[in-house]
Amino acid sequence: MRPVRWNNPPLRSAYRPLMEDGAGPFSFLRSRLRPELTRRVVALPPGTALDYDEAEWRDAIVVVEQGQVELEAVGGTRQVVGCGDVLWLAALPLRALHNRGAVTAMLVAVSRQPQTATPDE
Repeated sequence: MRPVRWNNPPLRSAYRPLMEDGAGPFSFLRSRLRPELTRRVVALPPGTALDYDEAEWRDAIVVVEQGQVELEAVGGTRQVVGCGDVLWLAALPLRALHNRGAVTAMLVAVSRQPQTATPDE
């Protein structure tokens, strides 16, 4: 297993916004999604942790909508991300996501709708 390197974390800081429209941090909660996309909201109350399951984050772009989340790598390294940060959490060597703050952290994941098999004719 390769060691985790946080020098280039998988995120985009809110201080470097994706859109310069003056409307504040990027948000998937306030965005209208195309029909082929799905939105999933994950609330992490203060003092709680969510065990990392790669399948939950596969094919999803994630925005921290509220609060801060501490990403804990399997090697013990930790990185804090906050409101407005954009993440790709798939296929990372993470152990858990923690909320060490005083407010509920809210993550919104947007991914493609699962493909449904069409019956053969």
